[in-house]
Amino acid sequence: MQFDTTAFVLHTRPWRETSLLVEVLTAEHGRMGLVARGVQGPKKQVLRAALQPLQSIRLEAQLRGELGRLVSAEALDAAPRLEGEAMLAAFYVNELILRLVPRQDPLPDLYLAYAKVRARLAHGDALAWTLRRFERDLLDALGFGIALDLDGDGMPIDPAARYRFDPEYGARRLLSERAGERQSAPTGQALLALAADTLPSPSDLADLRRAMRQLLSHYLGPRGLKSWEMLATLPRAPKPVASGSSET
Repeated sequence: MQFDTTAFVLHTRPWRETSLLVEVLTAEHGRMGLVARGVQGPKKQVLRAALQPLQSIRLEAQLRGELGRLVSAEALDAAPRLEGEAMLAAFYVNELILRLVPRQDPLPDLYLAYAKVRARLAHGDALAWTLRRFERDLLDALGFGIALDLDGDGMPIDPAARYRFDPEYGARRLLSERAGERQSAPTGQALLALAADTLPSPSDLADLRRAMRQLLSHYLGPRGLKSWEMLATLPRAPKPVASGSSET
């Protein structure tokens, strides 16, 4: 089957001697692995430039089995030029998709979510909030999302209570008085803010980060993410005092 479509480039790595294996995200076909043959010569510089991560492209490909063959690709815009933590955040977004999203499973909502997170990274939006929104949208697109306005029993979320995310049950209200457990769990107010796509307070945003990582870890399994390992090596910033905290 031969087709042409628009896509976002997620990852590129060498494939055999002169080719590349390119992972892309499309609206119609989902995540795809495409082999770009013979792209190492000087005449293929424009093509290689179009196959950089975060690049929006129009491609033509032939699909046979799990891996397709890239026939042609052209850049549709300039990929965001990111540095520092923003670049690491983009790596994290792409790694999440590569680990959690199966190939050739059309997920148009995920394609739209990727377009949004790419634009937010390019515009310099607050990284922590940008990533929490994408994690929410990714899990929803995969069918793994949990309700953020109702708990697992169908009761309305209490803004003053604290909750943990249970992959099977949903939001589970914490009744324990153990300080360590409660302090690491997000408030109902934080859940409601994420549900409404409204920027939460800095402390609520930090709690959401921990809760979302625990939820994602359930689906990732025992092998974590390289981006998490890289984040662990960064100097930790002081406790956030403004909504623009860069904690990812």
